[in-house]
Amino acid sequence: MDSHNGEADDLPPPPPLNACIEPLKSEETKKLLKPKRALIPRKGFGKKGQQIRLVTNHFKVSLKNTDEFFYHYYVNLKYEDDTPVGKGAGRSVIEKLQQTYATELANKDFAYDGEKSLFTIGALPQNINEFTVVVEDVSTGKTPANGSPGNDSPPGSDRKRVRRPYNTKTYKVELSFAAKIPMNAIAHALKGQESEHTQEAIRVIDIILRQHSANQGCLLVRQSFFHNNPSNFVELGGGVMGCRGFHSSFRATQSGLSLNIDVSTTMIVQPGPVINFLLANQKVDNPNKIDWQKAKRSLKNLRIKITPTNAVNKIVGLSDRPCRETMFTLKRRNDDNGDSEEISVYDHFVKNRGIELKYSADFPCINVGKQKRPSYFPIELCTLVSLQRYTKSLTTLQRSSLVEKSRQKPQERMSVLSDVLKRSNYDSEPMLKACGISIAKSFTEVDGRVLQAPKLKAGNGEDIFTRNGRWNFNNKRLIKASSVDKWAVVNFSARCNVRDLVRDLIKCGGMKGINVEPPFDAFEENPSMRRAPAVRRVEEMFEQVKTKLPGAPKFLLCILAERKNSDIYGPWKKKCLAEFGIVTQCVAPPPRVNDQYLTNVLLKINAKLGGLNSILQVESSPAMPLISKVPTMILGMDVSHGSPGQSGVPSIAAVVSSREWPLISKYRASVRSQSAKMEMIDSLFKPQGTDDNGLIRSGKRKPDQIIIFRDGVSESQFSQVLNIELDQIIEACKFLDEKWDPKFTLIVAQKNHHTKFFIPGAPDNVPPGTVVDNKVCHPRNYDFYMCSHAGMIGTTRPTHYHILHDEIGFNPDDLQELVHSLSYVYQRSTTAISVVAPICYAHLAAAQVGQFIKFDEMSETSSSHGEHTSAGSVPVQELPRLHDKVRSSMFFC
Repeated sequence: MDSHNGEADDLPPPPPLNACIEPLKSEETKKLLKPKRALIPRKGFGKKGQQIRLVTNHFKVSLKNTDEFFYHYYVNLKYEDDTPVGKGAGRSVIEKLQQTYATELANKDFAYDGEKSLFTIGALPQNINEFTVVVEDVSTGKTPANGSPGNDSPPGSDRKRVRRPYNTKTYKVELSFAAKIPMNAIAHALKGQESEHTQEAIRVIDIILRQHSANQGCLLVRQSFFHNNPSNFVELGGGVMGCRGFHSSFRATQSGLSLNIDVSTTMIVQPGPVINFLLANQKVDNPNKIDWQKAKRSLKNLRIKITPTNAVNKIVGLSDRPCRETMFTLKRRNDDNGDSEEISVYDHFVKNRGIELKYSADFPCINVGKQKRPSYFPIELCTLVSLQRYTKSLTTLQRSSLVEKSRQKPQERMSVLSDVLKRSNYDSEPMLKACGISIAKSFTEVDGRVLQAPKLKAGNGEDIFTRNGRWNFNNKRLIKASSVDKWAVVNFSARCNVRDLVRDLIKCGGMKGINVEPPFDAFEENPSMRRAPAVRRVEEMFEQVKTKLPGAPKFLLCILAERKNSDIYGPWKKKCLAEFGIVTQCVAPPPRVNDQYLTNVLLKINAKLGGLNSILQVESSPAMPLISKVPTMILGMDVSHGSPGQSGVPSIAAVVSSREWPLISKYRASVRSQSAKMEMIDSLFKPQGTDDNGLIRSGKRKPDQIIIFRDGVSESQFSQVLNIELDQIIEACKFLDEKWDPKFTLIVAQKNHHTKFFIPGAPDNVPPGTVVDNKVCHPRNYDFYMCSHAGMIGTTRPTHYHILHDEIGFNPDDLQELVHSLSYVYQRSTTAISVVAPICYAHLAAAQVGQFIKFDEMSETSSSHGEHTSAGSVPVQELPRLHDKVRSSMFFC
């Protein structure tokens, strides 16, 4: 600031900027004049369907004491020397603060979130409270300053050492007043008058619950709690365990405040000896086979308990040399000359400390000190502490094992939840008592309705009858069968009998009305290629195809060895869809192929080649309210993110749109990459010269109505979807045609919530078609829950639909029927699915195109277009575009 020229000295400084406001650029100012759209309120309730009595895992909460205020204090934790305190120490410091200064703090109870926020009921005596807190640090096995491992007491004196004086740490704690939140905000919300304090007040009581669980020694993961109880652990392989716990959160609903409790699972690292974890993690049977570089990566930052002192420390790294060769300088304590000797870690523990070591000598030591000043321990003295989250992505096998082992039938889930509520003993929580909050012990009753299944049509004008959300094509033909000609088979799997498979496919296709001609050829992979990298194997196979076929094939059937985690799948799809524009179907046939299997494969092939398997009766005789009369397009939008363990993997956004109105069964997809973990779709409208390069590029016919289904955004992002994404879609429309002014209806679908429905006293899941729009729904917003599919295993998870905007003007019944019908048009299966088909298709398209790039091998700078994202500097690798020949096909089916 001191380099200005002196002219402006007499002007006052500019006002300080609020941290969360970004300065406006002039062209943005114009945009801001548009009034923000608000969520629409509920338009009434649906009436159609057969009544059904249900209960739900919401427990009514009553509030007696609403005149009080929560006081919010900002917590600033520092060490004595004013350096900030890292994560994780907060709870023990605040607990100690409460014990030490009870009288100065007016004996108040705290609700502390473990980080920066602390709440009390009523105010603390001063506005700013500063305290010094001394905590006995049980958890450090801190080393004496001479850098030796552990304490240099002579061998044999270990018994005394267990009771050694703990290291103490001194903290400075500053609590400064931040805000005052009226408890009656909750009471108002329940009458439908939400104020800006409502979310805040509910957050406070959520924090009280979290703290209640933290005090019982639980692992906290967002709103879920996991007890250290081995009966809740299941083995998933690879040193990973699933840990069953429960989710709990307060929700404002039409019938008041309720506590939503559900079963929840997280992954933890297998507790016990470090060496056992490494053997399991690397799937080897002998410690000599451990890859120590890999071990170093998987152990970093895990907490271990070190025997015999039971000190708990974080792993910083491993020694480069084996334990018997890792040397350090040992200073003699009682020697006045201060003599010191070089000794190996192994000898120190065996000779000086008299600890017997069976297998550590030849393996690296574990370092719990600093990189520069290591503190080494032999590996067999180290045990992994329980309840440590495993955050890397699971393998396909681990994931399917987790799903299988954490399933619960509805009855079992209900009894587990009742039990959790009893055991949690919320009545004893002093702060809930002080708020006058009590939680009912019984499930809330709700009224559901079961909608009638839509009628389906097959070929030859035949009706398809659905039972319990399922149907089949036995003795039926597909409504619009494609023909499979100019095709070939490629076999990357030696096991498959290709001749029989082709013969059965031709026969089964004939019965469904699909004319499958004999293939040109079947190409077997050269056995010498099987160990080569996937991309090479695909190249080689394409060389064979190119040299032996008369022209480009229209379709390739590709046989793979594994169903789930084949590394050939991505490169193969990329080659076919992006480079050559060839429709392809991958299969990994089971040893015995039956008609059902072949039919399922043919359903996918037919849809990809432009056919249709079945349609809704209302599509053939235009009878859909508001849709059949006016050209309408349905969009499904989804963003898929890299798995939790991968950072920096671009997220992939997909938009699918319906084609051939009045059909609502046929779709095409566009897919783009964008910044990692970004939920808002940033490429809906991308003008480039006179072309729109964004995701919304409509076909020739401009619809007058557009219904958008958006997946996977949380309530806090509704306003962005409604204002930012919808605006981009409108801009894309205007860009195509200034006069085009379609009406929009915008619906968000959520699957990752924790509301479940049960039939009281019955073992079954709720029937397909069950819809609930009362009691546990939002007090004001327009939402409903629907279970459109038959839950065959576990407990059905309903989809929560939120209508954010509706210019088309549906009534509640018509909207619920539309959503229900869209669960029956999924061409890949003969069952109703749990969420509308356009969203499923967007999911599939994002996943499949995402496989084109193996992101883990990606270098940071390999962006093809260096396209900058809104984050500013990180270029995102662009996805290859699909070939013109397949761009409009249902390639994702």
